[in-house]
Amino acid sequence: MSLVGKEVLPFKAQAFQNNRFLEVTEEDLKDQWSVVVFYPADFTFVCPTELKDLQSQYDNLKELGVEVYSVSTDTHYTHKAWHDNSQTINEIEFVMVGDPSHELSKNFNVLIEEEGLADRATFIIDPDGIVQGVEINAGNLGRDASAIVSKIKAAQYVRENPNEACPAKWQEGNKTLKPGVDLVGKI
Repeated sequence: MSLVGKEVLPFKAQAFQNNRFLEVTEEDLKDQWSVVVFYPADFTFVCPTELKDLQSQYDNLKELGVEVYSVSTDTHYTHKAWHDNSQTINEIEFVMVGDPSHELSKNFNVLIEEEGLADRATFIIDPDGIVQGVEINAGNLGRDASAIVSKIKAAQYVRENPNEACPAKWQEGNKTLKPGVDLVGKI
């Protein structure tokens, strides 16, 4: 079942960010745009390349009013150990959420039960806590963080302009579509 258009379910989790531990709940995902990025596990192969790429876009996302929450089924202690021992992960500034109880992975329908790991999944959440976008990839298929930035810009535009739609490859400043009877069959 798709979570698009659904409110994020209540949760409470421990996280690591900027050399401190913190608690994160669904309330933290409100009153701002949020990107929740699930990945299978710390100390792996594709995951650090994705998190590094996401860090490279973090300033762009912050400028758009977006907070990033990376999530794996590891603990917040494991996130700290990975942060302390990996040159790549040591650069990460965004929140790294631990989900050893699998509460978040189940809430977002991305838990691989037989492995106890999360799918490689991205969720775009609006300031009301409503999921606006979902992407789930196979475990060996990494994501491109610049695509997340583009999707956020489109989602923000459509939120501000609810009678318009963003076509494929839409970039900020480009033409949008105004769905209606006059547009049917003309694209």
